[in-house]
Amino acid sequence: MYDSKDSNVLTSIKSSPQKSVVLTFDDGPSSVLLPILDVLKNENIPATFFWQSRLMYESRPWKRVLEEGHQIGTHSTKHLNMTKLSFEEQYKDLEQSVAKIEGITGTKVVFFRPPFGQYNDHTISAAHALGLIPVLWRIASMDWELEDNPEQIISHVINHLEDGAIILLHELHQTLEVLPILIKEIKHLGYQFSTL
Repeated sequence: MYDSKDSNVLTSIKSSPQKSVVLTFDDGPSSVLLPILDVLKNENIPATFFWQSRLMYESRPWKRVLEEGHQIGTHSTKHLNMTKLSFEEQYKDLEQSVAKIEGITGTKVVFFRPPFGQYNDHTISAAHALGLIPVLWRIASMDWELEDNPEQIISHVINHLEDGAIILLHELHQTLEVLPILIKEIKHLGYQFSTL
C-alpha cells in the first residue's frame, strides 16, 4: 500500500455508489500491449496507460487504445529519476513528452506518472505548469519483480484491495499472463473498473 498524504499527487479516485478501482499500466507502449488490450476488451474494462514518449511512434496501436475507452498519460520521455534533475530539466522532459504524445494522438495529455514513483517539489511545479495531474498509486502489484512467480501479482493486489484504489501494473509478460485471473478476482469481490 502506498499511503501518501501529499494532496498534489493522486493515489485513489473518489468513491462512488459502486466500489471501483483503476488499472494503470506503466512503461509502454510495449510488445505485450496488443494482448493486454485483447484481455481488457474481452472483459469490457477500461484502463490508463502511462507511456514513455521515446517508445511512442505513429505505428503503435494508440488509436485502438483510445477507441476502446482507455486513457494515455505520460511517464516522461526516457524514464529518468526526476528527483535527480533540475526544475528546468524536468519541465523540458515533460514538455517534450506531452508534445510527442499529443502530436501523434491529437488527444490532450492530462495525467503524468513520475518514473519510479520518485518526485520532488520541482516535479510537482513542472507538472502543474504544464497542466498535468501527477498520479501515483495506492496498490503496487510488484509485477516487475515477479517474472518467475506471476501468481503473486494477484495476491499483492487482492490482499490490499479497497474502494477507489489506483493499481500499479506494467506492460510485462508476467502481468499479461495473470491479468484475466486478476480481473476475475477483482470482479468477484464486487468491484467495477474506472479510469482516472
